[in-house]
Amino acid sequence: MKAKRIPAALKHSALTLLGLSFLAACSVSTPKADAPSAGTRTATNTYAKADWKELPAVSDADLQAGFSAWRSACPRLKTDPTWASTCAAAANVASAGDIRQFLQDRLDVYALRAAGNRADGLITGYYEPVYPGSLTRTSAASVPVYGVPNDMVSVQLDDLYPELKGKRLRGRVQGRVLRPYDDAATINTKGANAPVLAWLTHPMDLQFLQIQGSGRIRLDDGRQLRIAYADQNGHPYRPIGRWLVEQGELKKEDVTMDAIRTWANAHPARIPELLASNPSYVFFSKGPDDGNGPRGSLNVPLTAGYSVAVDRTVVPLGSLLWLSTTRPDGTPVVRPVAAQDTGGAIAGEVRADLFWGTGDEAGKLAGDMKQKGNIWMLWPKGVALPVPAAADA
Repeated sequence: MKAKRIPAALKHSALTLLGLSFLAACSVSTPKADAPSAGTRTATNTYAKADWKELPAVSDADLQAGFSAWRSACPRLKTDPTWASTCAAAANVASAGDIRQFLQDRLDVYALRAAGNRADGLITGYYEPVYPGSLTRTSAASVPVYGVPNDMVSVQLDDLYPELKGKRLRGRVQGRVLRPYDDAATINTKGANAPVLAWLTHPMDLQFLQIQGSGRIRLDDGRQLRIAYADQNGHPYRPIGRWLVEQGELKKEDVTMDAIRTWANAHPARIPELLASNPSYVFFSKGPDDGNGPRGSLNVPLTAGYSVAVDRTVVPLGSLLWLSTTRPDGTPVVRPVAAQDTGGAIAGEVRADLFWGTGDEAGKLAGDMKQKGNIWMLWPKGVALPVPAAADA
C-alpha cells in the first residue's frame, strides 16, 4: 500500500507536535469488534511450542481448501526469506495426505497465547457487502464514497523508528506543521478534498462499507463497481455498537450489524450522532473486478472461509494458521486459514477475523460472529520466530 510522504525536514517536528494521539490508528481499517487487551508481548509468552498431535482434526476438504488459500499468496511471498523455500516446495503438493506430510515435515506448531497464558481468544467475521448506488449524485444516491484526499499526507514511522514497524501518521500540512486530518464527523458534514468514486443511498451503508474495508456498489444498469480500502484518516476506530451500549440503546450481547441497522432505521435523526461516535474514516480506491475475492493487506484475493485478518504485530502476513472456533449457531469451524489481511480493531495475540465472502448471506454470518476460539501458528522449521511488537507501541 503506497503512502504519501511528508518532506524529510518536517518529519521530526511532526512527530513532536502530533505526539502519541496518532499512534493508535495505523492499520487497514476493517474493524469488527472490540479486541482483548494484549498485555506485554514476548516471543516466549506469545508462541507456545506444541506438537502436531495437539491440533484438532480437520477434514480433508478443509485441509486442501485452507492450504490452497495459503499457497495463493506464494507469488507474493517468493522473495520473503521466511516463506520462499516453503512456497517453492509447496507448488506441486495436492492430495490431503501429501499436504499433511508436507506440513509436518516443514513446519513447527506454536499455540498462540494471550496475557496470562490464555489460549482462548476472539474470532469475528467480515465480508464484502453489496450496496445500491450510482456513479453520479442523484436524489436517491447522495452519500459520497471518497477516494484518498488530495491534501492528506502519510508518514511511515518505521522509516525513522524501526521499533514502530507498521505504524503510520496521517494528517494535513499547514505551513510547516503536520496537523491531524479531519475526523469522521467533520468529513460527514463538510466533505473532503477528495475524488468521489460513487454515491450510496444510505449513510449506514457507507459506515458498514468502511467497517468491512471493501465492497461492491450495485448500479442501476446491473453492473457492480468494486471498491477497496485505500487509506484512513488517522483517527482511532471506535465501534459504533459500543456507543449504542453506552447510550443504553442496546445490550452488549445484542450488538450485531442487523441490530445496529435496525436501530438506525428507527432513529434516522440520530444517525449523525451515531456516526460521529467513531472518528475513524476510510477512503477507497476502485478495485479489480476479476471474478476473485477482494484483496486484503497482502494484496492477494481473499478466499471465503479460509482467509483471515490478523494483528500483524503478532502474526506476520502470509502465515499459515490452524483455527478452531464455531459459527454463531455453534457449528464447529476447524481448519487451516491464511493470514492475508489486517484490521484496525484486529488486535491481540489470539485474535482473527474470518472472511466469509460476498453478499447478504455472508454478511449475516459475519455480522453475528463473535466467537471464542483458539489459534495455532504453523512456522517454518529453522526460521526464527517473529518478535511481537509491544502492545502499547
